[in-house]
Amino acid sequence: MSPLQQHQPEIHEREVSRPDRSWGAKFSDAFRGTWQGFRGESSFFAHFFMAAAVIVAGILLRVNMIEWCLLVICITVVLVAEMVNTALETMARAITDEPNPHIGGALDIGSAAVLLASVGAAVVGTIVLLNALAKLMGWV
Repeated sequence: MSPLQQHQPEIHEREVSRPDRSWGAKFSDAFRGTWQGFRGESSFFAHFFMAAAVIVAGILLRVNMIEWCLLVICITVVLVAEMVNTALETMARAITDEPNPHIGGALDIGSAAVLLASVGAAVVGTIVLLNALAKLMGWV
């Protein structure tokens, strides 16, 4: 048993099951989590700036519906990866302030997920927007 597992409180049956909640309560929790993620992470500013730039470029370059879908999926994947990474960071701070190689590894993996999503989105965005520019300029 690892030192981290030794310090975790036992989970009782009643704590595992949550009472039925209304859809309104579930959405309220989700919106609160969204706000906490946006508010607590400075990386969101960079992601939102790039998302806004991509949206403006898509409008100016008149991308088609399929291209919009690709761009929106890419933006969403990056934001979701950032949210999951922020959740991991928040959970890590709640568990311990002490250096822990397992927690550090998990945080590194979360950061890598954001990096991979961002690079993939940048590649797809570049392909879509350059293709749209080429069509608009009559190069293809």
